[in-house]
Amino acid sequence: MAETHRRAVTGGQGRMAYLLLLPTLVLLAIVVGFPLVLSAWQSLTQSGGDIDPTTGILQRGDTFVGLENYATAFTSAGAGAGFWNAFWNTTLFTVVGVTIETVLGVAMALIMARAMRATGIVRASILVPWAIPTVVSALMWQLIFDANGIANRLLGHQILWTTEGWQAKAAVLIADIWKTAPYIGLLTLAGLQTIDDQVYEAAKMDGANRWQTFWRVTLPLVRPVLVVAVLFRMLDAMRMFDLPYVLLGRLSSGQTLSMLASDAAGKTDYGMASAYSMILFAYICLVAFVFVRVLGADVIGEQTPRRKSRRAARRMRSTAEGSMA
Repeated sequence: MAETHRRAVTGGQGRMAYLLLLPTLVLLAIVVGFPLVLSAWQSLTQSGGDIDPTTGILQRGDTFVGLENYATAFTSAGAGAGFWNAFWNTTLFTVVGVTIETVLGVAMALIMARAMRATGIVRASILVPWAIPTVVSALMWQLIFDANGIANRLLGHQILWTTEGWQAKAAVLIADIWKTAPYIGLLTLAGLQTIDDQVYEAAKMDGANRWQTFWRVTLPLVRPVLVVAVLFRMLDAMRMFDLPYVLLGRLSSGQTLSMLASDAAGKTDYGMASAYSMILFAYICLVAFVFVRVLGADVIGEQTPRRKSRRAARRMRSTAEGSMA
């Protein structure tokens, strides 16, 4: 009878939970689901007008073309050349930029976590670049990378940073790393502050030096927070638009997939723009899936205490069975 009562209570709580979540689910369906479905449908159409062969009258509206927009995007000539250039630029900015940002961010977090004089000033100075709006940051770096700017004066060479070539990609990477490395540092600092000092004291008593303490104590304990921070930063870098657009304009050396979709929409080619957007969406979903499934990024709190205890119990049971055998 008690079991029946518990089931009734649990069922009632479940229905109440669904009712409380219903407004949020409806809002997500309107704000996220509807635009996504509409973009997917529009990517299968071609905007503009065609001449009816029978009447000779220009017919305006969207024409269903199936996967033709996707085929055009992936072909090596014409629009496909621009797509692959934007795709590799997006991948380059994401992989190289986020890798360097992670190293610098962890270093910043370690500096901010240490107890020293003027700790508040040090933390504020490190976080200032991240607080500056992206457009303002891009305009500032545009002045730095000018032909007569401070970058060329420091290097002693005349480099045209905002022209086609490798230097344009380097300019975007430098500006992006300078701005967003503090973001990873801030999240990593939050993870460092959850580590108990007794862990470091135990490592010190065991004879571990600073390098061994970092690799065997600090990094494993801060890894869950760091993986989530890197995941969020990668997803943000993959949709990069404002920084290269303001810094370089429409140069192909700095063009990303978001810029390519924006250019297509500006030409009223909404079918191709939607196709580019859906490809970028699929690319982002693939990266998120790899991080969550392979690297174990806990972005929704899946590792609950109950689940952890169940896994620990299974490990203890398997160990006991192995010892008995």
